[in-house]
Amino acid sequence: MKLLLSLIAASSIALSLAFANEPAGAGGRPVAVRTTTARLVPHTEALALTGEIRARTSSQLSFRIAGRIAERFVDVGDHVKKGDLLARLDPNQQQADVANAEAALSAAEAGARQATSAFDRQKTLLDKGFTTQSAFDAATKAVRTTSGVVESAKAALDIARANLAYAELRADADGVVTARNADAGEVVAAARPIFVIAVDGPRDAVFDVYEQLFLSITTLPDITVGLVKDPSVAVPGKVREISPTVETRTGTVRVKVDIGRAPPAMSLGAPVTGRIASRETRAVLLPASALNEKDGGAAVWVVATNGASAELRPISIVAYTTDRIVVDAGLADGDRVVTSGGKLLRPGASLEIVGEDAP
Repeated sequence: MKLLLSLIAASSIALSLAFANEPAGAGGRPVAVRTTTARLVPHTEALALTGEIRARTSSQLSFRIAGRIAERFVDVGDHVKKGDLLARLDPNQQQADVANAEAALSAAEAGARQATSAFDRQKTLLDKGFTTQSAFDAATKAVRTTSGVVESAKAALDIARANLAYAELRADADGVVTARNADAGEVVAAARPIFVIAVDGPRDAVFDVYEQLFLSITTLPDITVGLVKDPSVAVPGKVREISPTVETRTGTVRVKVDIGRAPPAMSLGAPVTGRIASRETRAVLLPASALNEKDGGAAVWVVATNGASAELRPISIVAYTTDRIVVDAGLADGDRVVTSGGKLLRPGASLEIVGEDAP
């Protein structure tokens, strides 16, 4: 392949040198060219952006307590319902804490019952004059103290039972799991994000747009969002949010476009294009092969009226497509433009039109 390219390049150079050594004009060998007729057609300038589909709302789920993950029940891509069990910590420590709190509560309640009996006995003796006021006051204080101990033990038991419930991580909304940051067997800290769930509902198309683009936009435009792999799947969108800050590394601004309930084909993470239509002009569409250069600017060869020569005319290009250029100035409707063979032309050279391409 490399040898073939080298031979083609060498042949082109030799041919160019041969033409360069011949005199220009009618006496030189004519250059074989193909042409096309320039036609002014309506052209709408459109800005194309590339982004992806994201959920309007995402939630990061984490355990409220630290521990070792004993079981994991979902993975990335799974759809979950609110309340579904996602993962569970090893509950041995929390179960032991509950048992300890229950024992402490039982002991506190026993102490409270004993203090109450002593208080009732002291009260009866005091009414009959068989005990002292200080002994009765001590019994009263013991009742109040043990009552406080019981309440404290109950609160500790509630906390222990809550911690045991926190050993289970459950979905807080219907949605799709988009990230998993830990697996079974790992020891995780409290509040460390374990799963990210994209909540079911409206979707956004998210684009990173160069800041300079906003200088030419006076009002928020409507955007047509289409799938990259299937442009026929397209929906209208409206700009919902523009980030107030510029990404310093890329110089872009994040723009979120509301597309509502997206078609099934526009799944989460799907790459999409956003097209913004702007002003409509009349322009000439030419094959990219027609493009040449003059004084550092774009130019094309335009055939003279006699059809025997051509001039290199500067043009203004408003847009580029995959295989065409869009010319908005420099050409008139009906001009014949050289599309092939122009690289061998030079001012004053004669030419021979060997074919005509469709406009």
